[in-house]
Amino acid sequence: MSALGHYLEEEGIATVAISLVREHTEAMKPPRALWVPFVLGRPFGIPNDAQFQRRVLLAALRLLEKPSGPVLEDFTEEAPAPTGDDAEAFVCPVSFAPTVAEGNVAAKFQREIAELSTWHELTMNRRGRTTATLSGLSIAEAAKFVSELSENDAIASYRKDLDILPAVRLVCHDIRAYYLESVAAQPGAKAAAEAEEWFWTKTAAGKTMFRLRQTCNASKNEALQRFGLRAVPTRFTPA
Repeated sequence: MSALGHYLEEEGIATVAISLVREHTEAMKPPRALWVPFVLGRPFGIPNDAQFQRRVLLAALRLLEKPSGPVLEDFTEEAPAPTGDDAEAFVCPVSFAPTVAEGNVAAKFQREIAELSTWHELTMNRRGRTTATLSGLSIAEAAKFVSELSENDAIASYRKDLDILPAVRLVCHDIRAYYLESVAAQPGAKAAAEAEEWFWTKTAAGKTMFRLRQTCNASKNEALQRFGLRAVPTRFTPA
């Protein structure tokens, strides 16, 4: 959307973007953007809070009053705590069986994907779509690629026409989308922040992502180094 803003502005159409990932917006430099400290997928905060959402919208629209850009401002209010149905505690949709050796993270990763498949299919049936398809790989293939890259930064992109940086970004997006779409099939799915924490701290997928970050940070490949800096959300990064 940040890139689209540039094109629209060239045609004389004023734009404002809502940013959920500040680093991306800083890099893209859209004409006007408001960064909000909310979980991905909820750019206006929690559902059904019209007054709070209106404050976010007005803060964004006020950026149109700025005489020049690029403008990137922060929305300083945290989203209100959810109530009612949205306050349901997050419950992991599956208890992953300890069927592989403790140190075999790659095998655990593949096992998790298999155990989540029914839940993911249920979410796809409800929504009629999935966002876990950007890489063009199956999720099992995506997991294999990430697992191998986390152990060896010298492996090639899975596509000859795609450099390693966009390749790893697409694959990581698909894996995260697959897991979060899977948990969306069960009652606690509305606790989005808890679902994120579950992915990053309780799964072999998250553990592989942390290992990938370490490998990228130590890589001589500058593109992988850049990815490593943002491979894991800041709030899950040790101080």
